[in-house]
Amino acid sequence: MRAPSPLEVSSASSSSPFLFSQPQIPPRLRYAVLGAGFAGLSVAYNLLKQSPKDSNLRIDVFDEVGIGGGASGVSGGLLHPYSPKAKLLWRAAECWDEALRLLNVAEAAVPDAAAIVRRRGILRPALSMKNMMVLEDNAHNGLAGCRIETIDEDAAQNLVPGICSPFNTSFYMPQAVNVHPQRYLEALFLACQTLVKELCASGLGVKELHLHKVSIQKLLELEGEYEAVIVCLGAKADLLPELSGRLPLRTCRGVVAHLQLPDNMGGEYPGFGPSILSDAWLAVQGPRSLYMGSTWEWKSRNSSPNVSADEAAEALKELLPKACRIYPVVRDWTFIGARAGLRAMPPLTPHGSLPLLGCVNNIIGLNQTCKYWLFGGLGSRGLLFHGWLGKLMAQAVLSCNEDLIPYELTSWKRTKQ
Repeated sequence: MRAPSPLEVSSASSSSPFLFSQPQIPPRLRYAVLGAGFAGLSVAYNLLKQSPKDSNLRIDVFDEVGIGGGASGVSGGLLHPYSPKAKLLWRAAECWDEALRLLNVAEAAVPDAAAIVRRRGILRPALSMKNMMVLEDNAHNGLAGCRIETIDEDAAQNLVPGICSPFNTSFYMPQAVNVHPQRYLEALFLACQTLVKELCASGLGVKELHLHKVSIQKLLELEGEYEAVIVCLGAKADLLPELSGRLPLRTCRGVVAHLQLPDNMGGEYPGFGPSILSDAWLAVQGPRSLYMGSTWEWKSRNSSPNVSADEAAEALKELLPKACRIYPVVRDWTFIGARAGLRAMPPLTPHGSLPLLGCVNNIIGLNQTCKYWLFGGLGSRGLLFHGWLGKLMAQAVLSCNEDLIPYELTSWKRTKQ
């Protein structure tokens, strides 16, 4: 519960005309973050980072599975600021800069940063004339921090021997990165814990961070306990009765397959070779290990990361032909397992498919003793969007001011569903 503000204690007597008062102790602020994926941990870090230095702050992160237990931990981890057609995404510069900032924060928190960023660079072969023209056009208008280079077949072969460029043209993003999502999220949580220790050591205020492996069934369970509750549950946000059926989100289950090159076969993936982006992406983990993804099963409600033998077989049937078209030797690699995530896909807007942010008190109809916020609909762009939007969400929550969030991200509440 919220601690009461200290009362001013005064003393006045006939022998002393002075007024004495106790130092004002800042009240304890409590925030609940539901979800420990890209969105939730970004919000938690930024709440800690941006809160007043002298505040007494407690953040409770709730996730029934734990860190990265949802779709975030299963994602391919390919970080770049472009859409499937290589066009810059909405507010790409801000998103790119903040994503890299949080990545640097996570890397600084662990002794082996190489375990987080597995590869640098992403290669994208052109698959059609239309595709090639769009890519070439946008290569000239790309982001300086993540430029696109147009290269021919020979240059592509130098990067990845065995790559196939159907139109003798590929597009290379040398500054893009391939992140191991689970390790990144674990490192980001460790960075939050480190920040708590540093802030407490300053002596200006007490900061706390707690992770609870608990499922919140109703937002009403938290009523009266927190200044704000930030829902960062992805596709599971729709399972909360107060939000069910009221969010313009579409669900999509994606299967990611893990492949290994057999020990008795040569042709290892080059040590500094980039990952590959195409109709099926290849997120390279090492010379003999890569992830291939992903499938798109729309309207699925299955959030389990476990994949049955039949589902895995269907995923391989769909993904392998696409991957072999641009990297034919992948057919020699062996399937060793698969995992799946249920993505929350946002509606299409004039600015593209943008996440949903904002205060949802009016939507859920609860009283005003607590502010309820939503940060959802990251879809397949969570790794790019989470840093900047998590920063904006923290600013809005701490100031109780939704106007700090760009209109494009809150306009969904004013659109008739």
